[in-house]
Amino acid sequence: MNEKILDNEAVIVIKGLKKSFDTLKVLDGIDFSLFKGENIAVLGRSGSGKSVLIKIISGLLKPDAGVVKVLGQEVDQLSLVELQALRMKIGFSFQNSALYDSMSVRGNLEFPLVRNKRDLSKTQVNNAIEEVLHEVGLSQAINQMPSELSGGQRKRIGIARTLILKPEIMLYDEPTAGLDPITSIEINNLILKVQQEYKTSSIIITHDLTCAKTTANKITMIQEGKFLTMGSFKEVFNTQDASLRSFYDYNFINDK
Repeated sequence: MNEKILDNEAVIVIKGLKKSFDTLKVLDGIDFSLFKGENIAVLGRSGSGKSVLIKIISGLLKPDAGVVKVLGQEVDQLSLVELQALRMKIGFSFQNSALYDSMSVRGNLEFPLVRNKRDLSKTQVNNAIEEVLHEVGLSQAINQMPSELSGGQRKRIGIARTLILKPEIMLYDEPTAGLDPITSIEINNLILKVQQEYKTSSIIITHDLTCAKTTANKITMIQEGKFLTMGSFKEVFNTQDASLRSFYDYNFINDK
C-alpha cells in the first residue's frame, strides 16, 4: 500500500450525505474527507452506492441532503459554468473506458484538449498527446483505433485522456474490472504512478481487494448506505465483522 500523503489539505469534504431513489436509500449519512495526494478505495457490493457517490462528487447527481465540497466549492450550489470549470480539475476514469470508437487514439486524446483549451497550438496539442501516451506506456498506439486495443490498453488510454487536462482529483470507477491478473497489476501500478507524478488525490471504486491494497492509503466499505469503517488495509480487515470478513475471504480465500 502506498503510505505517502503529500499534506493535510482536504480536497473533498463530505458531511451527512444522503441520496435515495424513490424509497431506496442508497447513501444514508456519509462523512469523510479526501486529502491532497491521498488515494481512498471505496469497497462495497453491487448496488451499495459506490458509483452514486462519485457521480455526486462530480456533480452528475444532486444529493438529497448533506454537504459535498470539492476543492473548497459546494458542488450542488454551483452554476453550470462554475460546475464545468470545476470538472476541468476532476478526472473521471470510467469502467468501460468510454472511448469514442470512431476516433483513433490520437483523436480521443485530442478531443478534450481542443474542446476545453482552445488557445493551444497544434504543436502544443501534439506534445501533450505524446506526453500522456508516454506516461501510460502506449506511445506506439497513437494511430490505432479503440477496437484494435486490448481491454487493458483501452483502460490506459481512458486514463491518458483524463490526464491530458492535468486534473487535481481522479475518480476511478472499477479500474481493474474485467482484466486479467497481470494487466490488473499494470493498471494498479499506473494508478500509483499517476498519484506520484501528477500529485493527484483519488477515489477508487473497486471490488478488487488487491487493487485497494496496492493503490490506496485508506480503505472504506459502504453497507446499507453508510461507511462501516475507514483506515489502512490492515486496520479495516483486522476484524471479526462478518461483512468485512466475507468480502476479504471472497477475494483472498487462499491467501495465507
